[in-house]
Amino acid sequence: MTTVAGDPTLPACKVVYASTVAEGILEEVKVSMERLGRAPLLVGFLANADPAARMYASWTGKTCLQNGVRFELREVDRDDLEEKIIAANMDDAVGGIIVYYPVFGSSQDAYLQQITSKEKDVEGLSHAYLFNMYQNIRFLDPEKLQKSILPCTPLAIVKILEHISVYNSILPYGNRLFGKTVTVVNRSEIVGRPLAALLANDGANVYSVDINNVQYFTRGAGIRKRQHQVHGTELKLEDVVPKSDVVITGVPSKEYKFPVGLLKDGAICVNFSSEKNFGPEVKEKASIYVPAIGKVTIVILLRNLVRVVENRERRKAAADKESL
Repeated sequence: MTTVAGDPTLPACKVVYASTVAEGILEEVKVSMERLGRAPLLVGFLANADPAARMYASWTGKTCLQNGVRFELREVDRDDLEEKIIAANMDDAVGGIIVYYPVFGSSQDAYLQQITSKEKDVEGLSHAYLFNMYQNIRFLDPEKLQKSILPCTPLAIVKILEHISVYNSILPYGNRLFGKTVTVVNRSEIVGRPLAALLANDGANVYSVDINNVQYFTRGAGIRKRQHQVHGTELKLEDVVPKSDVVITGVPSKEYKFPVGLLKDGAICVNFSSEKNFGPEVKEKASIYVPAIGKVTIVILLRNLVRVVENRERRKAAADKESL
C-alpha cells in the first residue's frame, strides 16, 4: 500500500477531479472569447439513442450556456445526418460542428467524420487534423498562425497529465515526457491510438493495449525526432503495467475491472471510460487517481471551437490581403 510518510494507516493516493482541471482551461477559453468579440454557435448532431452520447450532449449544452457560447442540439434520423452535416458546413452562422458518436459503426462513422468541414470540425477528427497529429505537425500554415486542432478526449487527458505535473515543464516541448512509461488500455481510432501518438510525440514510451495485442509507441530516433514510431510486440498487459509510471484506461464495459495488483506502487491512474474501470482498491497502489475526465473534454471542445473560428478569420484575412 502507498502510504503517507510517518503514518502507515493513511493512503497517500490523491483523487483529482476533472472539474478542478477544467477551471484553469476555462479561464484561457474566456480570454479567447473576449478576443473573438462574439458568441460563436456550436451545433451538435445527435442521431442515436446512446445514453452516454445524450449525457455528453447535455453537458456540452450546459457548459456552453455557462460560458457564453451558443449551442444548438439537432436531433436527426441517422439516414439524414450526412445531408444535415453538409448543410451546416455551408451555413456561415455555424461556428463549429460536433457529432455524437457512435451512429452507424466504425467504417460509416469514419466517413461521417470526413464529411464535417475542417473549418468547423471542433473534434479534430477530419483527415487534415489527424494527419498533422500523427506527423507531429502543430500548425496548418507555413506562417504558424493557424493552430491544428487535436481530438478532444486525447487532448483532455494530456491537459490532465500536465495539471498533475507528469509533464516536466523545465524540458523543451516534444521532450516533456522523457523518461516516462505510459500504458494506455484502449486503441480506438477516436481516443486510444491518437492518445498514444500524442504521448509518444512528447517523449514518452507508450504501451498501447487492446484486446488483441500490445503495441509499443516511441517518439522515434534520429536528429529530427519529429513523429512517433509504432512497434509490434509479443508482450502482454502483465508485462508492461508493472513498469508503467502512468496507466490510462478507456474500456467501455461495466464488467471490466483493471487488475490493480499489477500496478507499481505510486503509479498514476486515469480513467476516461464512462464506466468505472478501476475498483476502489486502486487507491491502495496509486499516488494519483483521476476517476473521470468528461468536464475537461467539454472545455477542450470549447477551446477547439474558438480556435476553428479564429483560424477561419485568419485564413480570410490572408486571402483578402493577397487579393489587394
